[in-house]
Amino acid sequence: MSFLIQNLNQTVVYWGSPTPDGYGGFTFASPVEFSARWEDKTELFINNTGQESKSLAVVFVNQDVAIGGWLFLGEISDIDSGLSDTPHKIDGARQIRGFKKIPNLDITEFERKVWL
Repeated sequence: MSFLIQNLNQTVVYWGSPTPDGYGGFTFASPVEFSARWEDKTELFINNTGQESKSLAVVFVNQDVAIGGWLFLGEISDIDSGLSDTPHKIDGARQIRGFKKIPNLDITEFERKVWL
């Protein structure tokens, strides 16, 4: 799995900790950047309700993420500062619909796969 970690050569922005705002929307933690590998492709996956879904993109990441959070391919500096707390309004940002964390046999590294 270390081969995969070496291939996380893109930067993504992540908005995590989705919390209901009481008005039908969500608030998020401040956006953070980290390394990832983003692939725009359709892939079937099982979502958190056990239903089969189709992704718009698959992203390999180097940290855990929350379903309901958002990812954007790029850097924070690419985002209009007025939109930094509303990821659903950012062109190209996508909501996390699935997440899987798989350890290697030694449980020293993990593959983390995200479906958008």
